[in-house]
Amino acid sequence: MTDLPATLAACADAVLTTADGRAKTALSKRCAEAWFAGRDAGTPMPIGTGNPPDNPARPEKPELLNPRDMPRRRPGSAAGRLALLHAVAHIELNAVDLHWDIIARFTATKMPMGFYDDWVKAAAEESKHFNLVCDVLESLGSHYGALPAHAFMWRAAADTRDDLLGRLAVVPMVLEARGLDVTPSMIALFQKADLPGAVSALETIYAEEVSHVAYGSKWFHFLCGRGDIDPKEAFHDLVRRYFHGALKPPFNEEKRAEAGIPPDFYWPLADEVSPAGHSRNTKP
Repeated sequence: MTDLPATLAACADAVLTTADGRAKTALSKRCAEAWFAGRDAGTPMPIGTGNPPDNPARPEKPELLNPRDMPRRRPGSAAGRLALLHAVAHIELNAVDLHWDIIARFTATKMPMGFYDDWVKAAAEESKHFNLVCDVLESLGSHYGALPAHAFMWRAAADTRDDLLGRLAVVPMVLEARGLDVTPSMIALFQKADLPGAVSALETIYAEEVSHVAYGSKWFHFLCGRGDIDPKEAFHDLVRRYFHGALKPPFNEEKRAEAGIPPDFYWPLADEVSPAGHSRNTKP
């Protein structure tokens, strides 16, 4: 077993430059274990300086497609359920990279050690989530890479590569919060199909994603407080600037509140009309 890099940022870079999903998540887990072992021993790994790639390394498959070119499948069919699980695996693999990227990319911004604790923990949990869903796919005769995937998953990271506050607003507080909205219906779909492995994986993801959204809200408010910035106004401005999708009801208000995001953050953005004249919430 090879030694890990000497700094947390270098560990993050190593994860980001590992292409295979299983290998990426195994390295992510080892890096997280080393980080927390050092923290527990009172000898934390140095943060260091990151040099993350513009885009994380990816396996040859899945083929990445423009959203408009993604095949449409009925969620209630067997093929539709496989496609949904494949999409979840793709989201979780991107989440692994997103959480390591926030560590590597913003080392010039001095942050408390708790910031790194939170995102390392989140990255380790996303690694577990990816493997749980991959295990379910394989139990059903498929695998990650068997179907095409969404090509725009990294766009939020690319758009906010120079803006930590924007990254916190758009990734955990919008994209991951959306997961809190839609996961209960996915769990119900797999319960109806009598697929307990999928149900168990999604229930684990649902329970742990609340904390990831909460980390985003916590550090967003921390930076707003440090900069004497109104957090609600800043959130609205940053989402309008960086988010290219729809804030689409219904919202899981209970779980969003549990994660520290009150309704007056997201409801004012839900029904806005874009400059092109289209409602922000008209796309599926």
